[in-house]
Amino acid sequence: MCRDCGCGLPENEPKTLQVLTKILKDNDEQALHNRQHFDRHRVLAVNLMSSPGAGKTTLLEKTVELLNGKMRVGVVEGDLETENDAERLRKKGVPAYQITTGTACHLDAHMLHRALHHLPLHELDLLFVENVGNLVCPASYDLGTHLNVVLFSVTEGEDKPEKYPVMFKDADLVLLTKTDLLPYLDFDPKKAERSLRKVNARAPLIPVSAKTGEGLSAWVSFLEQAFKERFA
Repeated sequence: MCRDCGCGLPENEPKTLQVLTKILKDNDEQALHNRQHFDRHRVLAVNLMSSPGAGKTTLLEKTVELLNGKMRVGVVEGDLETENDAERLRKKGVPAYQITTGTACHLDAHMLHRALHHLPLHELDLLFVENVGNLVCPASYDLGTHLNVVLFSVTEGEDKPEKYPVMFKDADLVLLTKTDLLPYLDFDPKKAERSLRKVNARAPLIPVSAKTGEGLSAWVSFLEQAFKERFA
């Protein structure tokens, strides 16, 4: 899809490795700067990643409602085109900035750095970065966030973590989303967790439903505890 991460480069291109090494080095240096920036402002930054349609934006809408009066929330949205998701969050009363990547299949640290100039970090406690819907490229780019949260929908295969191990192995939390659909699907949550544990033994797995509210209190408690641990 894009030439930044190498997914659109020919396998036999001789300078591919050299170019990608430099890109990732530059990205990591910017990510460190971003993280220091968040720390100075005492803002907990969370990178939300998933395949398209796993429910990231809907989850954010419900999370904003539950955190109202408890934590001040901002959002950076990443999509190839449109401001649709940012508009949805703005209607919830939170500052939201949309990054449109064009053909790039992921956000990187430089994109996020530029977006931060459009947000009132000094007025926030929590910043969500909703990455481009993709289970491959976003996992390779450190944005400078404090936490990586991966959404795993019950509408996907139970073996998704094993098929996309790079995405799941560094997750700090995995949310099993759309659990209200389980009665209508041939999906076994226990098999899904076994698949996750093959690549990540430490990340908590929380089943959630934005429709019924299942698991949302545990999700909010995770965020509140992470903030306390980071900035106590």
